[in-house]
Amino acid sequence: MLVPSSNYRTIRTMMTDPFDVFDNMAPRQSMPALMKTDVVETQKGFELTIDLPGIKKEDVTIELSEGYLEISASTSSDKSEKSEDGKVLRQERFSGHCSRKFYVGEEINEDKITAKFENGVLNITLPKKEAQPEIEEKRTIMIEG
Repeated sequence: MLVPSSNYRTIRTMMTDPFDVFDNMAPRQSMPALMKTDVVETQKGFELTIDLPGIKKEDVTIELSEGYLEISASTSSDKSEKSEDGKVLRQERFSGHCSRKFYVGEEINEDKITAKFENGVLNITLPKKEAQPEIEEKRTIMIEG
């Protein structure tokens, strides 16, 4: 079973301050909005589709450790951008690191995991281990007497 592991902050109500949504976009968070993920289970395994807009392939890492699949991405923006007429009043583009973890357990064939990154979308295929047919053990039963 593929289970997402999350530790997101509680979202504050937007009714108190209309700019709260911008405060919640600050780099201090794990930025889950950057890694919207679809998980599909097929007969052969699991398929993850993760949106990573504006992230380069070189800035994405995928690690499998102790039954957890962790996808990490980082990006940076030039903080010194200014227009010729003035200064930057608000910079909302994300700069930092974000990651997601999924518990994949032991039913995944680790050697056959594949990943493809194209147009800001990461596709990961996690094939299930093939079920081993149970071998019926033939036993001879001794007859007493």
